[in-house]
Amino acid sequence: MFTGIIEAFGTIHNITQDGTNVHFDLESTLASELKIDQSLAHDGVCLTVVQTTPDSYRVTAIDETIQKTNLSQWKVGKRVNLERCMPANGRFDGHIVQGHVDQVGTVKNITDQNGSWVFDLEFEHGLGNVTVEKGSITINGTSLTCFNSGPGRFSVAIIPYTFEHTNFHQLRVGDLVNLEFDILGKYIQRITKGYDLP
Repeated sequence: MFTGIIEAFGTIHNITQDGTNVHFDLESTLASELKIDQSLAHDGVCLTVVQTTPDSYRVTAIDETIQKTNLSQWKVGKRVNLERCMPANGRFDGHIVQGHVDQVGTVKNITDQNGSWVFDLEFEHGLGNVTVEKGSITINGTSLTCFNSGPGRFSVAIIPYTFEHTNFHQLRVGDLVNLEFDILGKYIQRITKGYDLP
């Protein structure tokens, strides 16, 4: 489980296609602390560490992950938000994040408010995911609060610290981002719509 509080950046330095799988090699200040088989969230996508060196590590994404996230657009040099799993005795500063991306969203507008930034996002409403006013959302692995919430759209406000210490400062209008909707909201929605839970 994750919390949506970004720890560090990873910079992609190599991408290797292997059948339908893709290997991503990243450099990060966290590399020396990572172990093989460890789960690590990359822009909100939970991936398993398969190789390590003192300065870099490798993760592998299967085709299912590539198709349902923005990983297909990753390029060498891209900076990725990283978060390790929450320790059992850790402080819960964000919200419950699984590292399972529900769908991608699109940045529709970015407004500089002279001290903060407002990002307006849209997503395909037909997949059944919803946001609620002042509810939680995970964007590229970052725990944030929604406002201007409506069908297929919402906004988030980004303070300077978050803007600089996540890859929000790299986002441009039209970019795809990974969205994970609030797990509690997803269960409530399924119950209220009368869906059978597995």
